[in-house]
Amino acid sequence: MAMTILIVDDDDDTRTLLETVVAREGFAPVLASDGPSALALLAGMTPDLILLDAVMPALDGFETCRRIKAMESAAHVPVIFMTGLTQTEHVVRGLAAGGVDYVTKPLVLDELLARIKVHLGNARTTRSALQALDTAGRRLLASDASGQIRWATPETRRLIADLAAPLLIDIEAALAALIGDAQATGEAVLEAGPLRIMIDYLGPASATEHLFRLSHHIEGMEAVALQQGFALTPR
Repeated sequence: MAMTILIVDDDDDTRTLLETVVAREGFAPVLASDGPSALALLAGMTPDLILLDAVMPALDGFETCRRIKAMESAAHVPVIFMTGLTQTEHVVRGLAAGGVDYVTKPLVLDELLARIKVHLGNARTTRSALQALDTAGRRLLASDASGQIRWATPETRRLIADLAAPLLIDIEAALAALIGDAQATGEAVLEAGPLRIMIDYLGPASATEHLFRLSHHIEGMEAVALQQGFALTPR
């Protein structure tokens, strides 16, 4: 099955050009004319890569990208920004919003296609690694320096999805505190009723990301775990 590329651009000619180019390379193009339309599409499908115009009316590409990265189903999808803005501040803004690359207009199509193929390959490798970690039962996540979660293994995302919103905010605050405190023990514990979340800081994952391991404990479940693990009776 062909890999899907979501093309988001408010210019009709650019969308048509990119649709033709990516289809000719064997990809399946999906088109959106603005940020809200792209977000609506992502609610029902997950592309393999997104080409995103940075300058659009109403909801610009930077904010659109931030909202994409907040979606569990699309957070892992690589986003390549396309724009005529070339100042360093705009490049930094695009990368900070979650983009993996930045190409300027007018587009050089051969260069764009080369970047698409590189990022599709990287994304495929990342997905395989995350699936392997998930199969091993590893609850890992990475955040930026502010504690905002950038990626997580599927097992971690399932755990986070079950948490109440206030506890998720506490988790991100705890991540930031562990990163910012040079004297930190490398571990934080959050409690909400019978649920206890343990966070271990494993260190920098890259120049902009920090790696953590999560585990959880539910008070009163020790007996249940022993019964199931060793075929014991309640007595």
